[in-house]
Amino acid sequence: MDLIRVLIVDDSPFMRKAIERMLLAAEDIQVVGTARDGIDALEKIPLLKPDIVTLDVEMPRMDGLACLKKIMQDHPLPVLMVSSLTQEGAQATLEALAAGALDFIPKESSMASGSILQIQQDLQEKVRKLALSPRFRKPAARPALPQPIPRTSFAPARAGAAAPGTMAGSPMAEILAIGCSTGGPKALQDLLPTLPKNLPVPCLIVQHMPASFTKPFAERLNTICQVEVKEAEHGEFARPGTVYIAPGGIHMNYRQRGAQAIIELNPEPADTLHKPSVDVMFQSLAQECSKQILAMILTGMGSDGAKGMQMLKGKGAHTLAEAEESCVVYGMPKAAFERGCVDQVAPLPDIGGILRRHFGI
Repeated sequence: MDLIRVLIVDDSPFMRKAIERMLLAAEDIQVVGTARDGIDALEKIPLLKPDIVTLDVEMPRMDGLACLKKIMQDHPLPVLMVSSLTQEGAQATLEALAAGALDFIPKESSMASGSILQIQQDLQEKVRKLALSPRFRKPAARPALPQPIPRTSFAPARAGAAAPGTMAGSPMAEILAIGCSTGGPKALQDLLPTLPKNLPVPCLIVQHMPASFTKPFAERLNTICQVEVKEAEHGEFARPGTVYIAPGGIHMNYRQRGAQAIIELNPEPADTLHKPSVDVMFQSLAQECSKQILAMILTGMGSDGAKGMQMLKGKGAHTLAEAEESCVVYGMPKAAFERGCVDQVAPLPDIGGILRRHFGI
């Protein structure tokens, strides 16, 4: 078994030891070294040749963002940011994700108190998945699922089903719903600016993200997009040309009142793995929406959204999943594909054009 080689970068000796202890609890992970700041890290990366780096955001001499940019320039490899949940930490982490970091893990108070088992499993799983990210691997390095679905048209993933024709020629959707997780912030930053201001439908997005991150994330997207992007609010009408980001820590549901589409924020169900959950949003659309829906699942770890997409497909929705080749983690799209509920698979750079052709914009 090939061990995953990790370099830990953090200015706090306690945090370096805490992260090392959590990672070494996994048999398939090896900590090849630690660094106290960005300068130290850049000196050690070519010597230690890690598969992945965990990188603190706030450090003396050279902070995480400056170090990340140098890593991407000189030694491109997967980077997992370790971030505080403060407003400043959120802003810096979002900048890091835009600059090439694949994901982040919160530096919670529990880590400083020694109660680190709560996030140990999450840290280990992210290190495993990100170290094998297609973003930093040649396609031949990982076996890809067969992709029998034409990328220029909607064609059924189910054997024997009748092809509905090209996406542009199928009934135009009246709601666009997107679910994503690991790698999603960068994917959305690349995708949403390709949509013109006259997008004729509302867009609802669930991105797995802490509560302190979603509003700054929406505000950041709004500065680079032609469509309006905002954090969703309870009870507001979903308007065409507007993108609604589900707030962290609460589910976003769709409710239809006559011809009006209304956003509802609800803490229930409380037992979901993720809050907000893509499945919860998709299921609410399947149950409440009488309009044509286009549902998409982008890069992400796990299987959130697959069950809800299957429900939507059963109601006649158009469904689209990001191709493995462009995913940071091919988990959520793969889970939907394996349920046989994906009409079309496409790499992220193609999706903007597919949407524009479908909506005639």
